[in-house]
Amino acid sequence: MSVRYVLHRLVRCVLVLLGVSLLAFFVSRLKGDPVLLMVQPGATAADIEAMRRSLGLTGPLWLQFAHFVGGAVQGNFGVSIWQRQNVMTLLLERVPFTLRLASLAILVVIVLGIPAGIVAARSRGGFWDQTIVAGAVAGQALPTFWVGLMLIYVFAVDFRVLPSFGVGDWRHLVMPVATLSLFSLARVTRMVRSSMLEVLQQDYIRTAHAKGLTDRTLLFRHALRNALLPIVTLIGLEYGVTLGGSVITETIFALPGVGNLAVEAIFNRDFPLIQAVVVFVACVFVVINFVVDLAYLVIDPRIQYA
Repeated sequence: MSVRYVLHRLVRCVLVLLGVSLLAFFVSRLKGDPVLLMVQPGATAADIEAMRRSLGLTGPLWLQFAHFVGGAVQGNFGVSIWQRQNVMTLLLERVPFTLRLASLAILVVIVLGIPAGIVAARSRGGFWDQTIVAGAVAGQALPTFWVGLMLIYVFAVDFRVLPSFGVGDWRHLVMPVATLSLFSLARVTRMVRSSMLEVLQQDYIRTAHAKGLTDRTLLFRHALRNALLPIVTLIGLEYGVTLGGSVITETIFALPGVGNLAVEAIFNRDFPLIQAVVVFVACVFVVINFVVDLAYLVIDPRIQYA
């Protein structure tokens, strides 16, 4: 593995995080002074100035941004206006649940999406291909919030076999994971199908088939491995998407994750907490993309990087 390539990717990761931090910092100021948006009605001038000093919002904007980045690097995003607790403490309490939810959703996507895409590609134009493609298109078309509400209506209200909200045993995760994974499952299934179809039309596949290799060997040892690059890229991106989609899912099912925390922070005008959530999601995206880039070398060692 090229050390130069790794360092180059690390520098890009740092630049992306700086860009996201800059965006999160300035977007909150588009409607004016963020302190005026956070203080309670009837606050005095002294209260406003005290909050501005506590948040490091005094001085020019570049100095405020430097203060924000310096604190973020140390894991210090200040104190929550809403809960009066350390922002990082609140975030770390919610992160494990959201990561578990997103990881289970991606596991479902991998376990179901890759085999479904292979079956569809293998029976191109046939019954299974048309059925799987139709299901994938429907999965991408259905809004996440509608899927969640319909699952609650069917399995919690009508049949009463699954709890509709909260945490507990494995049954509390069935509907949230299904809701969160449906869109990504549809996208990955279609990507696997298209990638496999492209590879199966290559000359070396025809040659291997003419030599007498079994269909199983052709599909899994030759075709799938050469089709993995775009699939791995999409799965990595979808993991980040599930984290962002957890905002809707966790709100519908009243789950104690980062998404629900973000909604509560927005409703309560908790400026430091909102910034921390944005930076956290950006960090997860950056780390996932970095891992995906490194995985390319494992999947196909012939790839050369500048």
